[in-house]
Amino acid sequence: MASAASKQVHRVTLFKIPNSSDVQAVLDKYATMAQDAKKDGKPYILRCVAGPAANDERSQGYTLAAQTTFSSLDDMKYYDSECEAHAALKAVAKSKVEGPPLMVYFDKAVGASS
Repeated sequence: MASAASKQVHRVTLFKIPNSSDVQAVLDKYATMAQDAKKDGKPYILRCVAGPAANDERSQGYTLAAQTTFSSLDDMKYYDSECEAHAALKAVAKSKVEGPPLMVYFDKAVGASS
């Protein structure tokens, strides 16, 4: 039987940002994303964590990783199309990112939720 947590949408975004100071500028936006992102005047992101990728050949040039959890696919769609905080993040990242970010999401999660 699926738990309520399995309905959540987990999004992973990877960025290639060549300049380390630019990585920090994007991280600064992610640092407050869960509080800043509002839908109907209330925070709607369940969890948002981001950090610089480890310097490892398996990183394939990606220098920043972010994981964001939403209550629903509709919330993730809102994040992409209407969220002012996400628009501000994209404005900061746009000139710093090399190529488009890689983004995947899933809603059929297994394993621990913490």
